[in-house]
Amino acid sequence: MPLRREPTLRQRRLGAEMRKMRERAGLGGSQLARELGLAPTQVTQMENGKIGVSAERLRTVAEACGCSNTPLIDALAEIAVERGKGWWEKYRGALSIDFLEIAELEASAHRISTWATTYIPGLQQTEAYAAAVFSRFAPSIPNHDLDARTAFRMQRQQEVRLRGAPYVSFIHEAALRMQFGGPRVLADQLASLNKDSLSGRLSVRVVPFDLDTFPGGGENIMFVEGPVPELATLQMDTAVGVMFFDSPAGLARHRAVFEHLDTVALAEAESREFIQSVEDEMRGKYA
Repeated sequence: MPLRREPTLRQRRLGAEMRKMRERAGLGGSQLARELGLAPTQVTQMENGKIGVSAERLRTVAEACGCSNTPLIDALAEIAVERGKGWWEKYRGALSIDFLEIAELEASAHRISTWATTYIPGLQQTEAYAAAVFSRFAPSIPNHDLDARTAFRMQRQQEVRLRGAPYVSFIHEAALRMQFGGPRVLADQLASLNKDSLSGRLSVRVVPFDLDTFPGGGENIMFVEGPVPELATLQMDTAVGVMFFDSPAGLARHRAVFEHLDTVALAEAESREFIQSVEDEMRGKYA
């Protein structure tokens, strides 16, 4: 079987979870290979997502590692048997892998939470706002690339909403006021936020400037819950690109961030009033 050139995010995650099983059992790669009757290179390739793993092989690995976490094993077996391609595959080659992997992550989400400090989360951006966000890059990107990125972001929104996974969005006042495309674009974006909040499709909670503490770091983050707590993933936007985290310590730390946000952010009704006040202020700039 040829090695995969570019394992998908979930294929890599399956391999990473198998490596965690082995390490928790105190086994080296060569030791596990002997238990399974494989070459050590095959274990390495499985753990790197370079070769496929059947559900049967996954359960054999779990048994060899003494893993008795049945819900986790069952969830990993589901990943192992996945064969279909997602809607994002039509963009492969047209967009960077970062875009595709975010969509892949969202497609299996059981719950999504976002914390935005610099701009409105991608899953809630209007088309004009999204295009303005992408236009800020220097050097500027070609128009065809700009159009592809914007169209992809709009389809991400549609797909997530069709799946109906619970979604709560915490937005700092700084992100509500940061202008991309000017006050008119921002005002329309804020109106869209409140429309979504009223529709019940997602929960929008505002963290105002006058809060006496700033939860978490300064990056926009998305916390995606899987079918079991161990399969949660944190996605972070950084200056050097998109990053994904799944270490138990990192997940626990960011769960605590969202728990804190839930206690300090304005309630939904208060958040809508706050967003409306900023929208009115923006519309006053071009009235």
